[in-house]
Amino acid sequence: MGLVPLLFEQSAPGKRAVTFPAPDVPAVELTEAIPADLLRKEPANLPELSEVEVIRHFTQLSRMNHGVDVDFYPLGSCTMKYNPKVNEEAARIPGFALTHPLQPEETVQGNLKLLHTLEGWLCEVTGMDRMTFQPAAGAHGELTGILLIRAYHESRGDTGRNEVIVPDSAHGTNPATAAMAGYRVVPVKSLPDGSIDLEALRQTVGPRTAALMMTNPSTLGLFDPHVKEITEIVHQAGGLCYYDGANLNAIMGYARPGDMGFDVVHLNLHKTFSTPHGGGGPGSGPVGVKSHLVPFLPVPVVEKRGDRYVLDWDRPQSIGKIHGFWGNFGVIVRAYAYVLTHGPALKEVSEYAVLNANYVMAHLKKYYDVFVDRYCMHECVLAARTLKHETGVKTLDVAKRLLDEGIHPPTIYFPLIVEEALMIEPTETESKATLDRFIQAMIRIHDEARTNPELVKSAPHNTPVGRLDEALAARRPNLRYRAQQG
Repeated sequence: MGLVPLLFEQSAPGKRAVTFPAPDVPAVELTEAIPADLLRKEPANLPELSEVEVIRHFTQLSRMNHGVDVDFYPLGSCTMKYNPKVNEEAARIPGFALTHPLQPEETVQGNLKLLHTLEGWLCEVTGMDRMTFQPAAGAHGELTGILLIRAYHESRGDTGRNEVIVPDSAHGTNPATAAMAGYRVVPVKSLPDGSIDLEALRQTVGPRTAALMMTNPSTLGLFDPHVKEITEIVHQAGGLCYYDGANLNAIMGYARPGDMGFDVVHLNLHKTFSTPHGGGGPGSGPVGVKSHLVPFLPVPVVEKRGDRYVLDWDRPQSIGKIHGFWGNFGVIVRAYAYVLTHGPALKEVSEYAVLNANYVMAHLKKYYDVFVDRYCMHECVLAARTLKHETGVKTLDVAKRLLDEGIHPPTIYFPLIVEEALMIEPTETESKATLDRFIQAMIRIHDEARTNPELVKSAPHNTPVGRLDEALAARRPNLRYRAQQG
């Protein structure tokens, strides 16, 4: 498919997509309602098109975009998996979709019941005691969790704790969140097997330790077998343990963060529980806590009193509101539908996610480097390190060539501790046939790199736009249309 012309380029004077009826109320001069200095001197130069032209334009643009409904999207750490359409139908039920967030409690009992019920389910999955749905995304959930930890320490008069420990295999948002909250970020290194260096951790904790932020499985796709010892070390030093739940889809039904010793956990409903995400939203990052942190949860908290559900605002130790109203409610409804559909079979989600990742790694480790050659969890981290050194073909080149196969590339150059990283997360929703097609594409690219490296270095060749200057596109994006003069 070639480039789609801009709306301005298709425009012609006089075209209309809709014709408004004549007004049935007296006309009002704009100058009576709007100050004259705020009015345009001449009409805005907007494109003029028919309805069919507008529809075709945006449909063509959508066909140029990649998504989970188009083809395989193995974006590691981000869990871009198929979103069941029954979830979308549930979110569009008028009683959910059209509710005003300021309606009286007695008129939204179904919505409050949904929030309360899903809270109970997610607490069971994570081993937490209570949960808030206010955070709008994972990073927002991280910030909420760190603020809860701060409130806990301050309530005890323990105000000297100004450090947050972050392993080098953590999500990049973890150190950013800790720094944003005013804490000093203290890194702790990983051992060659991908687990946290326990001796380094023991030397790092102390009276200034407020918390440890940990992702388990980590961004290396590996489960740390020493996790309970890790949380005990932090607790003995007086700190709390925060669990980044972005990778929860690897362990549901098999392990719970609460049982590992974590005090706080955030979940990504827009990842683990299948609701659509990307392009800035929507998202949902609910935060679960153990009982000693419940008093500090954001207000309001949904409570069940008798046969009624109420919003509890009377919480003097609360950190306050961190999002308007109830959070991104439509995403929460989708997650409710997802959990209700699976029930106890949520365990199978993790089983297939782990199986698929190991299947991919087992076939590709003959062609690409592996960080640690042992069973991974929901994602595997490969690398084009040897390929780069021997052929000059880099991870970026492999990713660009994958576009010619109609497959979205995996995450590249992350985790940062892996040179030329390829972070592949097939998710549980992909079939063996799809995985085989991806594996064969990756093998072909490897072979091309050794026989015709320039072909890979100049990819993509079959996309509407070739390889862009990504630094220039990020720093000086061309986002404004300038009409031709004359």
